[in-house]
Amino acid sequence: MSGAPGDNILVTGALGQIGTELVDALRKKHGASAVIASDIRHADGVHFEHDGQFLLLDVLDTEAIIQTCMSHGVGTIYHLAALLSATGEKNPALCRRVNVGGTVSVLEAAKTCSLRVFIPSSIAVFGPDAPKHAPQDAALNPTTVYGETKVEGEDLAMESWEKFGVDVRGIRYPGLISYKAPAGGGTTDYAVEIFHAALDAGHYNCFVREDTRLPMMYMDDAIRATLMLMDAPSEALGSSRAGYNLECASFTAKELATAIAEEVDGFECEFSPDVRQQYADSWPDSIDGSQARNEWGWAPEYDLGSMVRAMLDGLSNE
Repeated sequence: MSGAPGDNILVTGALGQIGTELVDALRKKHGASAVIASDIRHADGVHFEHDGQFLLLDVLDTEAIIQTCMSHGVGTIYHLAALLSATGEKNPALCRRVNVGGTVSVLEAAKTCSLRVFIPSSIAVFGPDAPKHAPQDAALNPTTVYGETKVEGEDLAMESWEKFGVDVRGIRYPGLISYKAPAGGGTTDYAVEIFHAALDAGHYNCFVREDTRLPMMYMDDAIRATLMLMDAPSEALGSSRAGYNLECASFTAKELATAIAEEVDGFECEFSPDVRQQYADSWPDSIDGSQARNEWGWAPEYDLGSMVRAMLDGLSNE
């Protein structure tokens, strides 16, 4: 490895659901000038609470990433640029190109510039043969192209760590729920859309069955987990460093609708499953996050009730 890393942070895919909130959290923690947000598209209409530098950056351009890191004194990359599950199934070739190609580019830059890297994974790495309460070491046989790219991303990350000493870390995010940014084309988007519909129309037509149970996490918990993992000493992390399961809430679409109806008078929800149901059916109901808890102290703060109240309060105050 060569190069002299700086103290600054580069976030790719900064305009996505996770990126918009992670950038603000990082700027709050490290200072706005230390965190560079980047994306392949302009930041039109996206507002960060803490202003700072924004760059147009294509994650498939390895040389551009290397030059950006060298010229801006970057020491850490949070690589969030990706196509999500539902979007990826509509364009599998592009999904593979962006998700795998972008990861390769970032890892090459990390090797060249001696960077630390965070690369998110997903519960989509699991397939129908995984136990419904999926352990950390469950077989990874995904049924979606998106899931396949996340498995490959974990493998590439571990290879970079084991062969080249790149300090790379990752989390298998569950479905993420946030009011600050729109859902980004994932199978769990219903768990975000339902809140907007409840307040705007009093009705929602959900695209999965009412008995569909999936692991879900409020975005504040997801951001906190990300920062905790990156703050953990490298020697504390074991063989799952590229894709930790996280303990989180688990509930059905019906349970979510009922919890919202208890807070929003007259809210009604119908269930009309579409093609995304088959993706949801292939994923576990819940995940065992004991390794993350034992190795770096992870524990969630939000359950279904507190998540629903936080979402409704946040949307009502916008």
